[in-house]
Amino acid sequence: MMSDRVLGGVGLALAAFYAWAATIIPEPFSSDAIGPDGFPIILAIVLAISSLYFVLKPDPDPQWPALNRLAELGFALLVMFAYAQVLPVFGFVFSTIIITTYLTWRLGAGPMTSILNGIGTSIGLFVIFELLFGLSLADGPLGF
Repeated sequence: MMSDRVLGGVGLALAAFYAWAATIIPEPFSSDAIGPDGFPIILAIVLAISSLYFVLKPDPDPQWPALNRLAELGFALLVMFAYAQVLPVFGFVFSTIIITTYLTWRLGAGPMTSILNGIGTSIGLFVIFELLFGLSLADGPLGF
């Protein structure tokens, strides 16, 4: 019960920090209607609402995962940090294929299914964000 409230408190603090950090993003000369801080603030609001749920309605008997599962979650978190580091080097498409393939494999999909999922997710997100929404994604060595 207490661990849920601690998690909710940490989430609220993170949401507040994220919202504040979004407000200090410099406004470019040419910007869209929502501005550079719009999407991060929406994410901060979703995180705050989710965290409030944990604070106000904690699980009466939370079940913590075994130590090996916690280590696996920690490693997945490290992989996501590595993704942010290699994104400018390899570009959006290749980096997203790699991380999506790894994460779906760790979630229980077979190797071939994970590879196909990684390719499909990466290309699908590229089409949605780059081609439909016109957002600029990290270019890799091949220009995408």
